[in-house]
Amino acid sequence: MSDPVKTPATAPRSLAERAYLAIRDQLVMLDIAPGEPINEDALARGLEVGRTPVREALKRLENERLVAVFPRRGTFATDVNIADLGHIFEVRHTLEPMAAAMAAERASNAERALLAALLEKLDDDVERTPSDALMRLDLDVHRAIYHSTGNPFLEDTLIRYDNLATRIWCVFLPRLKTMAGHIAEHRFLIQAVLDGDHDAARHVAASHVKDFETAIRAVI
Repeated sequence: MSDPVKTPATAPRSLAERAYLAIRDQLVMLDIAPGEPINEDALARGLEVGRTPVREALKRLENERLVAVFPRRGTFATDVNIADLGHIFEVRHTLEPMAAAMAAERASNAERALLAALLEKLDDDVERTPSDALMRLDLDVHRAIYHSTGNPFLEDTLIRYDNLATRIWCVFLPRLKTMAGHIAEHRFLIQAVLDGDHDAARHVAASHVKDFETAIRAVI
């Protein structure tokens, strides 16, 4: 596949924001495994920041259910509880189609250019793409669509639930046989958004979320 597609341009980030984004994605992709203790010093060294930005990041991640703090024990990556799947699905089944429809109506030229670049990556041979790269591409597509809604509150909410869903997906990844096909579905979603077809975008997003839950439940 080609080089990673850049995310939408943002203002310069603070050290705490940089730490938050980096640690968040390590947790989402299970680079920090569920239940693993969080070593603030090691994270600070790896990210080349002080402990204060790391601590600020961890406070945010605790609110997002990605880390848990236990008095006198420390901070740990939260476990992945399959019982949460139904709750996460209920939220995403309602909000993902709405976001896709909004993106089809509201995406700016810059956001459409990003989505078009992601579509080109999806046209590469996903069958030969490593699973971790596919997962990161999945995150990029969802986040680009959320950003294209123009609603930062909806964007933040959907990123939070997509992160939790992705952790579940990563846990069961070795047992899944439809990973490439699931990611390839994004082609239809992005094309609907680029076409400005909000009804098609809504329908494809709803089917995509349903397919995710079905795939996971099939291997539980």
